[in-house]
Amino acid sequence: MDFNQAIKALNKLFSKQQPAKISSLWISKNAPHVYRFVWKNVRNEIGDIDWDKVTSNLKRKYQKRWTHRHLRTKRQWESLPFYEDQNEVDAIIEKYKDKMYTFLAPADYDDKIVRDAISIAFVRIAQKGNTIAIKEIIALLRYTVDLWIEYCYKLRSWKGYESELEEQIEACIRRYRFTGSFIVYLFKTLEYRGRGLRFVYSYSLDEQMLLGEKRRIENVVKDPETGKISYFNL
Repeated sequence: MDFNQAIKALNKLFSKQQPAKISSLWISKNAPHVYRFVWKNVRNEIGDIDWDKVTSNLKRKYQKRWTHRHLRTKRQWESLPFYEDQNEVDAIIEKYKDKMYTFLAPADYDDKIVRDAISIAFVRIAQKGNTIAIKEIIALLRYTVDLWIEYCYKLRSWKGYESELEEQIEACIRRYRFTGSFIVYLFKTLEYRGRGLRFVYSYSLDEQMLLGEKRRIENVVKDPETGKISYFNL
């Protein structure tokens, strides 16, 4: 049996039995020969069974039925046994070291597929509690998200909401199971969550105004009694 034969066997079995939910446990009970093949031959960068590779090759209707351990609530996330393991992170970086640019400037559709693969690899380690992986994937995703905010009108409302943005990225990391592309999931989440944000106009207090005669900082007034700051002609 090879990988394609394993996927074909699973799709055929799902078509016959039509399970409402699919998981690694379901496969182990109903298709032990396929499970043994996957257990032996389909591993990710840190040696875990790569169920993401399996599910991404199933028929779309069966992908949606896949269940995966994920942490929906912030309390569950905060109760994780957090740890630091640089080797887990380095294994992913070493594998994709020539493709890390995809978070900043994907050249084509294939680059976007690779970007998704890198994202999911880091997300799975982050979901286990590796704090180094959490920081790494958030930093990488910020390259992509910042470009979205700059050039996509659907996400421009996030400009100026740095702390809220970080929270939403972390929430996507902890909630992601298998719903297809992680990058698409992140984009759609930010698009939906951003609808209630007020647009924040940003400017520099050193910016010239009034035909260059004054800077904005010159129109800032502080009340000596209350300490309250007021802005005029901004």
